[in-house]
Amino acid sequence: MEWLFITTASLLAGFVDAIVGGGGLVMVPALFAAFPGAAPATLLGTNKAASVWGTAMATWQYSRRVQIRWRAMLPAASAGFAGSFAGAWAVTVVSADFLRKLLPLVLLGVLVYTLAKKELGRHHTPRFGGRTEIWVASLIGVLIGFYDGFFGPGTGSFFVFLFVRLLGYDFLNASASAKLLNCATNVAAIALFAAKGHVWWHFAVTLAVANVAGSLLGTHMALKHGAGFVRGIFIVVVSTLILKTGYDAFLR
Repeated sequence: MEWLFITTASLLAGFVDAIVGGGGLVMVPALFAAFPGAAPATLLGTNKAASVWGTAMATWQYSRRVQIRWRAMLPAASAGFAGSFAGAWAVTVVSADFLRKLLPLVLLGVLVYTLAKKELGRHHTPRFGGRTEIWVASLIGVLIGFYDGFFGPGTGSFFVFLFVRLLGYDFLNASASAKLLNCATNVAAIALFAAKGHVWWHFAVTLAVANVAGSLLGTHMALKHGAGFVRGIFIVVVSTLILKTGYDAFLR
């Protein structure tokens, strides 16, 4: 029964994550519910080992239909990898409790801003070019990458929002670029979890197949319906993140 439950959750997580990020909202609680006695690090490592394949597939699918700005995004992905690894190391020596209470407030600010700026992310008008775009994208990569390694919830949504707000991308192009960076940050986290023995590979393989299937469907929907659709899913995912992280921080 656990296999069916978590495999279905992985399928749904891949679908949501491919559109705008936030697949962990589905997959992580499902793993904790199915295996309440397992070490948290093992469940997080297994989630990463499965979800990275869906993220990689989404990146490939988007790259065939969306003109990803590789000259800026590849250095940004490298920065995200380094930031995520540093964040994963930092959480072993510093408590992340302060972020637990700050996160829902930051997400609320992101949601209010997105709702207030109705044209935000509807048009793809890159604000920078050349080295400036590389530096701004890499700064986003290293900062959000560090956050992903250190704490994690909402990483994909933060990437999308900052690409829209700072780089001038529309939501579809921002989501495509976010997948590439999220893939890099996930690989860094997996390297650390695997080195510590915190991955259940026998579960990860099955979950990865389901995650890729969900990712293919989610990418298809995003490409078919465009930036407006992705913006709507973004608002739903951020709203859900606010409720989930707010409950975890103040009510649990």
